[in-house]
Amino acid sequence: MTTHTGPVDHELVEAAVRVARTRCRGDHHTMAAAGRARDGRIVTAVNAYHFTGGPCAEMVLIGAAAAQGVYELDTVVAVGDRGRGVVPPCGRCRQVLADYFPALRVVVGNGDDTRTVPVVDLLPERYVWTDRPGGTG
Repeated sequence: MTTHTGPVDHELVEAAVRVARTRCRGDHHTMAAAGRARDGRIVTAVNAYHFTGGPCAEMVLIGAAAAQGVYELDTVVAVGDRGRGVVPPCGRCRQVLADYFPALRVVVGNGDDTRTVPVVDLLPERYVWTDRPGGTG
Protein backbone atom coordinates (compact mmCIF):
# COMPACT_ATOMS: atom_id res chain seq x y z
CA MET A 1 0.00 0.00 0.00
CA THR A 2 1.30 3.42 -0.95
CA THR A 3 0.02 6.18 1.28
CA HIS A 4 -0.21 9.64 -0.26
CA THR A 5 0.03 12.20 2.51
CA GLY A 6 -0.98 15.81 2.30
CA PRO A 7 -1.00 18.98 4.38
CA VAL A 8 -2.96 19.03 7.61
CA ASP A 9 -5.99 21.31 7.92
CA HIS A 10 -5.06 22.76 11.32
CA GLU A 11 -8.23 24.86 11.52
CA LEU A 12 -10.26 21.65 11.17
CA VAL A 13 -8.25 19.88 13.88
CA GLU A 14 -8.68 22.85 16.21
CA ALA A 15 -12.46 22.84 15.60
CA ALA A 16 -12.61 19.19 16.66
CA VAL A 17 -10.38 19.83 19.69
CA ARG A 18 -12.63 22.73 20.75
CA VAL A 19 -15.74 20.54 20.53
CA ALA A 20 -14.04 17.72 22.44
CA ARG A 21 -12.98 20.15 25.16
CA THR A 22 -16.36 21.90 25.51
CA ARG A 23 -18.95 19.24 24.61
CA CYS A 24 -17.48 15.84 25.54
CA ARG A 25 -18.52 15.27 29.11
CA GLY A 26 -18.79 12.02 31.00
CA ASP A 27 -19.02 8.61 29.43
CA HIS A 28 -21.66 9.35 26.76
CA HIS A 29 -19.60 11.71 24.60
CA THR A 30 -15.89 10.91 24.47
CA MET A 31 -14.96 11.71 20.86
CA ALA A 32 -15.46 14.73 18.61
CA ALA A 33 -15.20 14.94 14.84
CA ALA A 34 -14.98 17.81 12.40
CA GLY A 35 -15.43 17.77 8.66
CA ARG A 36 -14.60 20.34 6.02
CA ALA A 37 -17.30 20.75 3.37
CA ARG A 38 -16.39 21.42 -0.23
CA ASP A 39 -17.58 25.01 0.21
CA GLY A 40 -15.20 25.49 3.15
CA ARG A 41 -17.72 25.21 5.99
CA ILE A 42 -16.77 23.15 9.03
CA VAL A 43 -19.30 20.74 10.53
CA THR A 44 -18.74 19.19 13.96
CA ALA A 45 -20.23 16.32 15.94
CA VAL A 46 -19.68 14.10 18.96
CA ASN A 47 -20.18 10.39 19.41
CA ALA A 48 -23.13 8.91 21.32
CA TYR A 49 -21.65 6.09 23.38
CA HIS A 50 -23.92 3.40 24.83
CA PHE A 51 -23.09 -0.07 26.10
CA THR A 52 -25.23 -1.58 23.33
CA GLY A 53 -23.12 0.26 20.79
CA GLY A 54 -23.53 3.72 19.52
CA PRO A 55 -22.48 5.83 16.62
CA CYS A 56 -18.91 7.05 16.49
CA ALA A 57 -18.36 10.79 16.08
CA GLU A 58 -17.62 10.27 12.38
CA MET A 59 -21.03 8.61 11.86
CA VAL A 60 -22.82 11.41 13.70
CA LEU A 61 -20.84 13.87 11.57
CA ILE A 62 -22.27 12.41 8.36
CA GLY A 63 -25.82 12.97 9.64
CA ALA A 64 -25.07 16.40 11.09
CA ALA A 65 -23.51 17.45 7.79
CA ALA A 66 -26.56 16.28 5.82
CA ALA A 67 -28.86 18.11 8.26
CA GLN A 68 -26.94 21.30 7.40
CA GLY A 69 -27.13 20.68 3.66
CA VAL A 70 -23.57 19.38 3.36
CA TYR A 71 -23.46 16.23 1.26
CA GLU A 72 -19.79 16.29 0.24
CA LEU A 73 -16.95 16.38 2.73
CA ASP A 74 -13.33 16.92 1.69
CA THR A 75 -11.53 16.21 4.98
CA VAL A 76 -12.42 14.78 8.39
CA VAL A 77 -10.67 14.41 11.71
CA ALA A 78 -11.65 12.83 15.03
CA VAL A 79 -10.14 13.69 18.39
CA GLY A 80 -10.53 12.20 21.83
CA ASP A 81 -11.67 13.93 24.97
CA ARG A 82 -9.31 14.69 27.86
CA GLY A 83 -6.64 15.95 25.46
CA ARG A 84 -6.09 12.58 23.74
CA GLY A 85 -5.51 14.26 20.38
CA VAL A 86 -6.21 12.90 16.91
CA VAL A 87 -7.67 9.39 16.84
CA PRO A 88 -7.88 7.45 13.56
CA PRO A 89 -11.29 6.15 12.50
CA CYS A 90 -12.24 2.62 13.49
CA GLY A 91 -12.71 -0.02 10.79
CA ARG A 92 -16.46 0.51 10.55
CA CYS A 93 -16.02 4.26 10.16
CA ARG A 94 -13.32 3.77 7.53
CA GLN A 95 -15.70 1.62 5.49
CA VAL A 96 -18.65 4.01 5.82
CA LEU A 97 -16.56 7.12 5.14
CA ALA A 98 -15.06 5.47 2.04
CA ASP A 99 -18.54 4.47 0.84
CA TYR A 100 -20.02 7.95 1.32
CA PHE A 101 -16.99 9.98 0.25
CA PRO A 102 -14.48 7.96 -1.83
CA ALA A 103 -12.28 11.05 -2.37
CA LEU A 104 -12.27 11.99 1.33
CA ARG A 105 -9.04 12.82 3.13
CA VAL A 106 -8.60 11.88 6.80
CA VAL A 107 -6.29 13.46 9.36
CA VAL A 108 -4.41 10.75 11.28
CA GLY A 109 -1.36 10.54 13.52
CA ASN A 110 -0.42 12.69 16.46
CA GLY A 111 1.97 15.50 17.26
CA ASP A 112 4.72 15.91 14.68
CA ASP A 113 3.44 12.82 12.82
CA THR A 114 -0.03 14.27 12.09
CA ARG A 115 -0.78 13.92 8.39
CA THR A 116 -3.67 13.76 5.95
CA VAL A 117 -4.26 10.59 3.92
CA PRO A 118 -6.93 9.44 1.47
CA VAL A 119 -9.59 7.37 3.23
CA VAL A 120 -9.12 4.58 0.66
CA ASP A 121 -5.49 4.27 1.81
CA LEU A 122 -6.78 3.50 5.31
CA LEU A 123 -8.92 0.68 3.96
CA PRO A 124 -7.10 -1.19 1.19
CA GLU A 125 -9.07 -3.89 -0.58
CA ARG A 126 -12.25 -2.47 0.91
CA TYR A 127 -15.59 -4.15 0.45
CA VAL A 128 -17.73 -2.44 -2.20
CA TRP A 129 -21.37 -2.97 -1.21
CA THR A 130 -23.01 -1.64 -4.35
CA ASP A 131 -22.92 -2.30 -8.05
CA ARG A 132 -23.15 1.40 -8.92
CA PRO A 133 -20.17 2.93 -10.73
CA GLY A 134 -17.81 4.54 -8.25
CA GLY A 135 -18.92 2.26 -5.42
CA THR A 136 -21.37 4.67 -3.76
CA GLY A 137 -24.86 3.83 -2.59
